[in-house]
Amino acid sequence: MPSIAPLHTAAPHEHDGRKGTPTTGRPHPHCLADIADQIGPRRPGAIYQNVDGRFEVLALVTDPADAAQLLRRDSARWAVIVRDTLRPDGQPFAVGSVWTTSDYLIRPARTAYAPAA
Repeated sequence: MPSIAPLHTAAPHEHDGRKGTPTTGRPHPHCLADIADQIGPRRPGAIYQNVDGRFEVLALVTDPADAAQLLRRDSARWAVIVRDTLRPDGQPFAVGSVWTTSDYLIRPARTAYAPAA
């Protein structure tokens, strides 16, 4: 009688097609460009505006565990900490919305820190 063993068995290092690596949960290298597109030009020091307000980027969090905790979403891969500059009492908060055509850059991010005086 022939064996009923499966004809194809996935190797332990193969993944299930999701955009992450199976052992680390970090984005696959091919996805890094997607993440950069999602973040857009939002780097520390940048100011951008959309229908929700005008925001100064205070920090960019690219560690998935930290981003997931900040946004309270297990699927988060990054987060941007911003402050609404149109509100005098604007407090920093985290956002995970992707950069879209309704967002526009007012001031680009700092490229380097100025030396201390």
